[in-house]
This record gives sequence, structure tokens and C-alpha cells, in this order.
Amino acid sequence: MAIAAQDRPRIGWIGVGRMGFQLAARLLDAGYDVAVYNRARAKAEPLAERGATIVDRPVHLADRDVVFTMVTASAALEAVTTGPGGVLTSSDAAPGVLIDCSTVSTQGSALIRDEAAKRGTDFLAATVSGNPKVITAGKLTVAVSGPSEVFGQVEPLLALLGRGVTYVGEGEVARLVKIAHNVFLGVVTQSLAEITILAEKGGVSRAAFLQFLNDSVMGSVFTRYKSPALVNLDFKPTFTMPLLRKDFDLGLSAARELEVPMPLAAATAQLVAAAIGAGHVEEDFASLILEQARNSGITPEAENVPLDDGLSPQT
Repeated sequence: MAIAAQDRPRIGWIGVGRMGFQLAARLLDAGYDVAVYNRARAKAEPLAERGATIVDRPVHLADRDVVFTMVTASAALEAVTTGPGGVLTSSDAAPGVLIDCSTVSTQGSALIRDEAAKRGTDFLAATVSGNPKVITAGKLTVAVSGPSEVFGQVEPLLALLGRGVTYVGEGEVARLVKIAHNVFLGVVTQSLAEITILAEKGGVSRAAFLQFLNDSVMGSVFTRYKSPALVNLDFKPTFTMPLLRKDFDLGLSAARELEVPMPLAAATAQLVAAAIGAGHVEEDFASLILEQARNSGITPEAENVPLDDGLSPQT
């Protein structure tokens, strides 16, 4: 289905958690007409102050040109699209394009793609890499799969969400890209925790070790970004351990299906599960360093060193 008012489509947004809220706000700040649904309406209300229309059911967004969804899992995506009152259930209208930014299984994504096609709605999987602070800094990246011509229509809209939008192919392959990304995220963080605790037990402060690492060729945007949490033991959540475990489950399932051995990922998945078992459920996944320290026989303390995380907002 072609998008009406292609240059300035009317947008619907479903799901305004930590990520969805910030992304919907970027579209509002860019001057788009955005209507929003969230299961807990109170979380969406602050967007009304920025010009959003708040609706009570996803189906009330069925007449929008483009509808974004950003929910927690495959079951939630199914509920807001094809479940009672879902955006694809209206007898009178259907969105021109449905763009899902959730991290869900390829099977769940394919199911919604099929259901959207029955209503004449094009479907794109648009998985994202980042967190609210990354969004604020303008550094979110997006991987998109689906019909290439539909991607071409909405690429300018997607470009407003961050600094990079990559078309990765047809069908559900963007799901695999995001899952692979998040598996790498977990493996890198566990490795970073291990070497940092090794240095600390040998007498080097975490701040000094990570400053050296970040200034070396092994440093990265990510290691610099996570350094304040690892040094000062500030685990305000950007991405929790249970969400990381879900992505490891998806990644290892894909690996079994595709016959790809992933021994490092499998070992890290067990360490993530152990951290959850130890009670690290609400904290940021950087708290992997606490379990690494415990297993190493030390009790780390916050070093209270101010560090630049490299994510100052773009001006």
C-alpha cells in the first residue's frame, strides 16, 4: 500500500517505554503529527505536552499512514496488532506501513507480516541499537528489512530516529541482525568485566585500567560509554539482565537452526542466567561485573571518579 501524504505522513506510535518514548518524541520535535498508544496511558501523557494525540486502543491508529510499534516481546507485538483492539483489526481502515522496532523472534515477526499483508499493509522490521541516552545523543542506529521499495519511502522518516539507517535485506533478517548485535553486547560486556576485575585484583584501579583501554585501539564507543558504570558501580538500568537473557535465548535458538556453533555466546548466556539467579534483575546488565568480582574473591567499591561516557547530546 502506498503511503498517503508521503512527504509528511501521519504517524501512529505504539509502546512508549524508555526507548519508545524518546523516539516518538524525536518525531514530534521534527514537526510530525503523532498519535500514541501505550498500555499504561499515564506513561504516554507527557508526550501530549509535546503535541501528541493519546488514544485508548491501538485500533484507533488504524487510519494512520505509518504506525511504529515498540514493545517487549513477540506476544506483546501480536496483542497490539492482531489481538482484540489491535491496529490491524479495524474493519474500516489499515495503516499504510507498519514498522516494528521491537526485539522479537523471526517467527513472530513473520506472523505479523502475513497478517499485515492480508490488510494491504506493508511491514518493515526496523530493529534499533541504543538506549535513551544514545537516542538523546543522536547516535541510535537502525537495521531494516522488508520490501526495498517500502524502505525507500520511509527512509527519511527512519533517519530522524538516529545517525544511521541500514537496509539489510528482505523478510525478517533485521531480527537476526539485532539479535546478533545483542549477543555480541553481552559477550563483550562479560569480557570487559573479566579483564577489569583481573586488573583490579592485581592492584590497578578500575578507572585507570579503563582509561588506558579506552585510549587504546581496543577502546570503543561502547567501552567508553560503560566505563562510568563499571568504575562507579552505578547500575541505573539502560538494559536489564532479563532482557539480555531473552536475546541470548533468541540468538542461540537461531544458531541451532542455522547450525552455527557459538561456544562463547553459550558460556556467556550461562553467566547471565547466574547473575539473574543472584538477584541482578532490575539493574543494568553492566552489573555482570559484580558477579565476576564475587567469583574472583573481591568486593569492589565505587571509585567515585568522574568519567566522560562519550555520549554528550549533539548540538
